[in-house]
Parts: sequence; structure tokens; C-alpha cells
Amino acid sequence: MNAAQGSALARCRLYAIIDLGYVAPDDAEEATAQLLRGGADLIQLRGKRQTIARLTDLAEQLHGLTSHAGVPLIINDHPEIARDLRAEGVHLGQDDVSIALAREIVGRECWIGKSTHSVEQAIAAEAEGADYIGFGPLFATPTKPDYQPIGMEDIRRVHEPIRIPIFCIGGIKLANLPHVLAAGAQRVVIVSGLLQSADVAAATRAANELLAENQKSEIRDQK
Repeated sequence: MNAAQGSALARCRLYAIIDLGYVAPDDAEEATAQLLRGGADLIQLRGKRQTIARLTDLAEQLHGLTSHAGVPLIINDHPEIARDLRAEGVHLGQDDVSIALAREIVGRECWIGKSTHSVEQAIAAEAEGADYIGFGPLFATPTKPDYQPIGMEDIRRVHEPIRIPIFCIGGIKLANLPHVLAAGAQRVVIVSGLLQSADVAAATRAANELLAENQKSEIRDQK
């Protein structure tokens, strides 16, 4: 990742996911358009039960929208899709291929993030070469039913040793976002809290406003 890419990633605060467990594939474009209208900084495509061919088709459609908006598209699990479509990033889980192999598959500069579920895993992911990490799940979430919630106690602790962007994830919604930020989060991933809103764009804007105010508070505290 070059310096310009690093600076761009550091500016990102709100990470949205088009999760095909919540959004029907035929509705993915509209949901993406709403997230972009609301100001999402990053958008990931995730479809655990979809075929590679179907995900590739959807990613191509969504990449047209995100590229026009100047927002990076991250592909979950499949570096080969990112390679073929020149998507901006790949996101890996703990059981996916290594970061080094993902970079080899993509064959060019791109962001690679990794899911982590403890401070120790976060430290290991940074050492492995991740450009950012997801840290969670903070709360119980149907998106990750097999993972025990880790709560908010380690949010401040994980920010101490880690120098790459940390996106807290898992059960975050507008109602609990202020508490997550108060616990030390600087960046968040929100999935169902946006996708299941009556007005996706408005919910995205509201989350952005909370994140922006939190960032201003951080700057004031540093002075």
C-alpha cells in the first residue's frame, strides 16, 4: 500500500457491508446507491452462500456505482474477484487464505483487511501485513452467530499497540453507536443497522454525523 492509499484509508470512518444475507442480490445495487448517498466511506460485498460467478457479476455492477462515487469497493473472501475487477480491496477472515497469498493472487496494490476477535489476533494481523482490521463482534449479531461477543472492554486496549485503522464491528446500530464511540472506537462497520433501516441513506448520514462529532472531540482533546 502506497502513502496515498494509506492516507485515504486513514480518513475512512464508516464501513458499510452489502451482506447478501440481508439484501437480496437483485436489490444490492439500490442498497449500494443508498449507502453511497448517505456517505459511506467504504463498501464491502459479502455473500457467503453465493457462487463465485454470481458474486463476480454483482461486484461488477456495484463497482460501477462505487467507482463513480469515488468510494472503494472491498470484496469479502475472494481475492480473485478483486483481481479480475480491479476492486480496491479484499477482506479476509481468520480461516481464509493468508494476506501474503491474497496479495499474490490480486497481483497489484490493494487494501487487504482482516477480521480479528481479540487483541492478540489484532496484533498478529498487523504483523502479517494487514492494511486495516475489523475488531469484534462487539455485540451478538446474526451475521456472526458462531462468534462469542467480545464486548467493549478491549476497544481502548486494542488501539494502544495497533497503528493501522481499526474498524469495530458486530451488532453496532445507531442506538448503541454513541456508547461504542465513548468506549474508544474511532471507526466502525455497520451492517444490519443500516441495511434494515426504513431509510438507508438517512441512517448512513446519521451514523456519519456521530462519527464526525466524535472525531472533532478527539481533535479537541488532543489540543
